[in-house]
Amino acid sequence: MGKMIEEVAVQRGHTIVLKIDKANEEDFTKKNLDAAAVAIEFTAPDSAYENVKRCIDFGVPVISGSTGWNHQLEEVKNFCHQKEGAFLHASNFSIGVNIFFEINNRLAQLMASQPEYDVRLSETHHTQKLDKPSGTAVTLAEGILQNNHRKQAWTIEKVEDASELLITCERIDPAPGTHSVTYTSAVDSIEITHTAHNRKGFALGAVLAAEFIQNKKGVFTMKEVLGL
Repeated sequence: MGKMIEEVAVQRGHTIVLKIDKANEEDFTKKNLDAAAVAIEFTAPDSAYENVKRCIDFGVPVISGSTGWNHQLEEVKNFCHQKEGAFLHASNFSIGVNIFFEINNRLAQLMASQPEYDVRLSETHHTQKLDKPSGTAVTLAEGILQNNHRKQAWTIEKVEDASELLITCERIDPAPGTHSVTYTSAVDSIEITHTAHNRKGFALGAVLAAEFIQNKKGVFTMKEVLGL
């Protein structure tokens, strides 16, 4: 993702002033980040929290696409407000996926009054995907839970009762990412699916978010970036 984001950013006229990975963690300093207008963080669940907090503490707006650390997001958002910083996190930066989120929410609202339909969710990614289910799948599941009172929780294990939403996860190569939400009754099924053909859409969305957040204060989402 880092290479793809750099490629898209340069194509859009931006300059990458600093790249940090495990090989040069000592370069992650305030002095070095002072040259940056925005930081884009795509790492892993076990490092995202500290990376984002450090960027905010250094006074640099930060875009984060790392998933699998949702339990710490509220703490980071509060930290951002305390520091009067700027932070935007998304489980998926693809323009298409964020439109898909809105369609998912609306479909869940419509199906809430149709008890004959049950719903399930599936996601497929490449084998290097660290979190399971994907952050995108969790966002889709949360949208269903918020808009359909018959579902109270999601699970990737065996469904114990009708109030649980099953998420089926598969890891195969090559697979940039496919997410499907399916409503099934005795007479028919309704399915919505988003399939990524490559990762460039994710990179473009991250760069659009970086362009959006410059000179702003607060916590934002892709809804504001895309005007959804």
